[in-house]
Amino acid sequence: MSYYEWLTRPMSARAVRHAWLTGLITEIHQQSRANYGARRVHAELRLGRGIVVGHGAVEMLMRRAGLVGAMGGPKWRRAKREDVALDLVNRQFTRNGPNQLWVTDITEHHTREGKLYCAVVLDTYSRRVVGWSIDASSTAALVTNALGMAIDSRRPAAGTVIHSDQGVQFASWAFTKRARDSGLMPSVGSVGDCYDNSMIEAFWSRMQVELLNRRRWRTRIELANAIFDYLEIWHN
Repeated sequence: MSYYEWLTRPMSARAVRHAWLTGLITEIHQQSRANYGARRVHAELRLGRGIVVGHGAVEMLMRRAGLVGAMGGPKWRRAKREDVALDLVNRQFTRNGPNQLWVTDITEHHTREGKLYCAVVLDTYSRRVVGWSIDASSTAALVTNALGMAIDSRRPAAGTVIHSDQGVQFASWAFTKRARDSGLMPSVGSVGDCYDNSMIEAFWSRMQVELLNRRRWRTRIELANAIFDYLEIWHN
């Protein structure tokens, strides 16, 4: 087929449908004030207008038309480079008094409803859980709430070290600011090395054996109540 024959050839049924859908997608996108992405545009086509079309086709046509939805910012605000902590512990967890060194970490466990996350702050002198938080998602708020509970309950003197791994939750602006505003000194271990936070890893191992792995959990509430009982009544 020559170039001129191709130019004058009528559009295929597929091309006509794509052109029609692109017009509808553009209209919906404009009506949403450019907020809708492919998922919500697809829902409007299927549920709002009764048009049978695949999600992949909507994504393709929006991409070709240069249409994108409004996107949120990053999930966590990371601390500034100059505020990133160093390892102040170097695997030396022994202390001669309370509230000199705290260690913190997150664990997760499955229920039939989905995962449940628990953050704990442990005093290395007494092995006591001084702060904890439980939630259905692993966010900066989870670890910041656990730290806040520890600060409010123990009122540590300035200079207390709070040691964690380099997870994004512990590197977040919220967690770092809460620690520094209370006079704590953030400390982090190296990437992917469990021995740099071995004391709390040992705590999680005991909790797995003594509680988490002893039964199957139906709901997050059921597991959360059991974790509360384990931390406050049994362990402490």
